[in-house]
Amino acid sequence: MDKVNHVLGISGGKDSAALAIYMSKHYPSLDINYYTCDTGKELKETYDLIDRLNSVLGKNITLYKSIDEKNTPIKNPFDHFLAVGGGYLPSPLARWCTSKMKLEPFEANIGEEATISYVGIRGDENREGYISKRENIQTIFPFRKNIWSEDVIRKVLNNSNIEFIQKVYKDLGISEKETIFHKISEKVDFKNTQIQKLNTLLNYSVKLFNKAVFEFMKTTDYPIGKLDSFPLIDNDEVVVLEDVFSILENSGVGVPAYYLPIEFEVEIDGKLEKGTYSRSRSGCFFCFYQQKIEWVWLLEQHPDLYKKAIEYEKEGYTWAQESLTDLMKPERVKGIKKEFLLRSRKIENKKSNLESWQDQILSAEGDGCASCFI
Repeated sequence: MDKVNHVLGISGGKDSAALAIYMSKHYPSLDINYYTCDTGKELKETYDLIDRLNSVLGKNITLYKSIDEKNTPIKNPFDHFLAVGGGYLPSPLARWCTSKMKLEPFEANIGEEATISYVGIRGDENREGYISKRENIQTIFPFRKNIWSEDVIRKVLNNSNIEFIQKVYKDLGISEKETIFHKISEKVDFKNTQIQKLNTLLNYSVKLFNKAVFEFMKTTDYPIGKLDSFPLIDNDEVVVLEDVFSILENSGVGVPAYYLPIEFEVEIDGKLEKGTYSRSRSGCFFCFYQQKIEWVWLLEQHPDLYKKAIEYEKEGYTWAQESLTDLMKPERVKGIKKEFLLRSRKIENKKSNLESWQDQILSAEGDGCASCFI
């Protein structure tokens, strides 16, 4: 079999850090290369996390560089690309920061080698994540019930592939008389969508489905098809947010400091009320995806970085919907905190009411009253 490269990117966030620990513990037979891409504008807490991971993983996390520092007068990656792009800052509509400093160095370092990339999207998230367009790079999601990417599922469950999947399930001991065999035989259409068929097969047996997909991979040019065996096909564990925090704490790496809630006070209706804020994501300290309350967090926890973020703003462009100079005004800060606290309480109340409603249904089961709550 051809050599296959196994890689896992460390963003500095909780999920990728937890995945690295998880993979090193549960799949030591996989020779995984850990890497990170430095934008030059990360929080100190991010670099601290990567340093701790280095020792826990027992191997160095490789830095994929996005610039050749010897051939540019600007040594900071973000500032380099900002200058090359004529000073145009990144935005949700022009995310050159991600492509230039994350995706391009990743694919440049991978080259043409058959590669499996492990990505830490959790089982309680509803998103696909980055899928490379390069045929030699295949993405796997170990934390999810469905570890396969959308492009793989689309090919496996294609109606033209039904006979092949039937044969695989037969070889795995599934009789034609069993209900699941008939589900395999059903075509995907508007009545039986791809996601419905996928969920049916996963709910019956994740391991059986993974084995079927693996057999199909062997008929393709996907990197996994080049392997004699793949240990993740026997994994049916689903990892959610609570598990991620447990993995980090139990490993000794700990949760990235910027996730830890910090208490603040704000006046509401003449009374001082307490709330907490933190950062919700890893990434550059001036990331334009930050919420207003996260900008307030940066202002109060890293005032020096907040000032640096202001320096990048110019007429006609701001990181948020308003300039950071306006956002830092005392009354505006109070308003953001108040709005955030009230919104958080509203969400908690809705959650509490839903849990109470569910408890009522459960307590009514068996006494003939359950229908009253439906």
